[in-house]
Amino acid sequence: ASGALGYVLDGIRWCVTTLGADARFVDALPTALVKPFSGSAARAMLIETMQSHGVDSFPALVAATLQGSTETTFYVLAVYFGAVGIQRARHAVGCALLADLAGVLASIGVCYWFFG
Repeated sequence: ASGALGYVLDGIRWCVTTLGADARFVDALPTALVKPFSGSAARAMLIETMQSHGVDSFPALVAATLQGSTETTFYVLAVYFGAVGIQRARHAVGCALLADLAGVLASIGVCYWFFG
């Protein structure tokens, strides 16, 4: 409700357009930003993107691909590492977030490749 996410997305959109790239994917980034924390919140952001831009829009396609390409990192680390008693997950967090970033970038690239 504060509008902070809108400012962040506007900043990313400005950076992408300044570099001369297509910024249509920026509207799908709320799904990518929320997904490491909560799968259900990411699904809600996906539905909101579909309702505001249309189901067949490029941001909705990217958001749907992001939904399937990334993981709820902190949930997985907390539940699974806690179940087996791992207490020091410092390097695992970094690697998992790096894998999420790779999933986000791959999703954007694949959507541009397939849906142009």
